[in-house]
Amino acid sequence: MHIGNARAALFNWLYARHTGGRFLLRIEDTDRERSTEASVQVIFDSLEWLGLDWDGEPVFQFARAPLHKAAVDRLLESGHAFRCYMGVEEADALREASRAAGHAVRSPWRDREPGPEEAGAPHVIRFKTPSDGDTVIEDVVRGTVRFPNKDIEDFVLLRTDGTTVYNLAVTVDDHDMGVTHVIRGEEHLSNAGRQTLLYEALGWTVPTFAHVPLILGADGAKLSKRHGAQSVGDFKAMGYLPEAMRNYLAKLGWGHGDDELFTDAQAIAWFDIADVVKAAARLDQDKLNHVNNHYIRLAEIDRLVGLVGEVHALRSVAIDEVVLARTIPLVRDGARTIVELADLTAFAFKTRPIEQDDKTRGLLNNETRARLSRLVERLNQINDWSHDGLGQMLRAFAEAEGVGMGKFGPALRATLCGPGPGPDLATALASLGKDESLARIDDALSQLR
Repeated sequence: MHIGNARAALFNWLYARHTGGRFLLRIEDTDRERSTEASVQVIFDSLEWLGLDWDGEPVFQFARAPLHKAAVDRLLESGHAFRCYMGVEEADALREASRAAGHAVRSPWRDREPGPEEAGAPHVIRFKTPSDGDTVIEDVVRGTVRFPNKDIEDFVLLRTDGTTVYNLAVTVDDHDMGVTHVIRGEEHLSNAGRQTLLYEALGWTVPTFAHVPLILGADGAKLSKRHGAQSVGDFKAMGYLPEAMRNYLAKLGWGHGDDELFTDAQAIAWFDIADVVKAAARLDQDKLNHVNNHYIRLAEIDRLVGLVGEVHALRSVAIDEVVLARTIPLVRDGARTIVELADLTAFAFKTRPIEQDDKTRGLLNNETRARLSRLVERLNQINDWSHDGLGQMLRAFAEAEGVGMGKFGPALRATLCGPGPGPDLATALASLGKDESLARIDDALSQLR
């Protein structure tokens, strides 16, 4: 599910919850080649992960094909549709000629009855678009939108193979499902004119349309592969939380004053589709990271243990959930994503003895090794192995040694966490626990004896 579709679903969900309405889910699966069981499951999985619960059972469009064809028959009977026997080449030539003449395609069959020679011949069924005037919609987001009828072709309703096209199918389904508000991306705006013509021809009430703006990349260009993540699955795999995605996506085109962070309950209370702006929104990774960090800091530790544990499992890293639960609260403030949180906790699960690189060996000179040996003695004596208690002890040790933390801190961090960056010393010691911490220091000192 593209992130733009997810944002449209979110706006529908928020508006339905705000107004006490219903958020309906329809699977538009008339394209049988593309609508595989796997692709449909992606829709369900994406909405469920985002926390957008729909009302009632999903409706599958393909199963409603007889009702779509019945609507086409009604349009034929009322004179709003006709059978068109143009071949592909003839239709292409007419399209070029119509474009040159400054209007959309008008089929020669719109006012012509088929003769005996057309009996059983392949044909499509087209809508007989009015030749003059405008089709007007009052869009909640975009205001009054006019579609000159001369620019709307006699569009196909039923293909030669008997399948109905998108605009006819969704019009019938929306009517039958009691849809009052159609909230979708602005790329569907041109469809609103055709669908309005169909509603009017069938004698049905036209729903309220709201076409929300596009989501662009940070550079103002249409989202593409070069911008990175585009689908809900991409963002999930990158370690974003669903509540962060809901919060951030809601801000793409809508807002409530200066509020950047808000709960679902607040968003539902505040949201009105009329407040969505026309201008395209830009996907800002830094802002998304900020929002996600906020929700990581609020999340229950048990939940984070499960999510971070999944990342470690994908990396074939064996973890101790007790250690992970002890470590996460100490490092999560610095994590923008669950993947980064896994990176920040990785030091706790390195296999002993940790291989020391040349840089660490250089840090562990005679003077530093002797100082770490004295530190081990102090560590053995303390009972308060909390983060704050360890921090106080380290500062007191440095003062007693008459040196700054820089004289032994880098070497201690390397012995505890291995090569590369690691957390602050008190965090590392508190996360690892007393026995593991002392064992790692002893491993490092033993390698150099």
